[in-house]
Amino acid sequence: MPLPKLYGKLAPWFHLLTAPESYVEEAEFYSATLAEALGRKPKTLLELGSGGGNNASHMKRHVEMTLVDLSAQMLALSRSINPECEHARGDMRTVRLDREFDAVFIHDAIMYMTAETDLRAAIETAFVHLRPGGAALFAPDYVRETFEENEHCGGHDDAATGRGLRYLEWTTDPDPNDTQYDVDFALLLRDSDGTLRHERDHHVFGIFPRATWLRLLRDAGFRARVVPFAHSELLVAGEVFVGLRAD
Repeated sequence: MPLPKLYGKLAPWFHLLTAPESYVEEAEFYSATLAEALGRKPKTLLELGSGGGNNASHMKRHVEMTLVDLSAQMLALSRSINPECEHARGDMRTVRLDREFDAVFIHDAIMYMTAETDLRAAIETAFVHLRPGGAALFAPDYVRETFEENEHCGGHDDAATGRGLRYLEWTTDPDPNDTQYDVDFALLLRDSDGTLRHERDHHVFGIFPRATWLRLLRDAGFRARVVPFAHSELLVAGEVFVGLRAD
């Protein structure tokens, strides 16, 4: 199945959709949550589904990071802002680096796991890359219990190039009884010469009950718990999952 446009031909526009500087607050939360789970700051961290490197651009100040993503275009974008980090191409369900890390982090790329078998595989990948005593953090946008259909708009300009992007994001769930929902983007792109064009991009995300998350984490060997995620831009607190590899 082809990747969405935002991770392919539109990847060079990604930081105008969601800017790295907007991630300071949540990146600090993820770093602090992993440190609390470990009882110390991790020295090494593997991020699976690292995308454009937005979280890594802040988290790398605290830890040596290895970034893995399925999209070569997104890895190139991440290298442009995180040149000191190691980058590798791979699928979070199957990649094996034959190394262990103090911590593993999967941000909202986990939402592309649309079936329970996919989610199980990604969790197992996190587990096998952790050294004993290591911690993993999974940050889905929603669990089934917190999901609501919604819409958002926004975008950014690049003063240096004159490029700009504006978007409308529309989140819908055609069948609440399955494990998927839809996110559609309407994008207006202004190039440096003033040319304006529009693109549509369709994404299919996975959504699972909290109990399914906890079961799969424990099946993989994690001691798992839910951690509330409060953010100044969220009206209702979200939640992330933390797993410890005890063996």
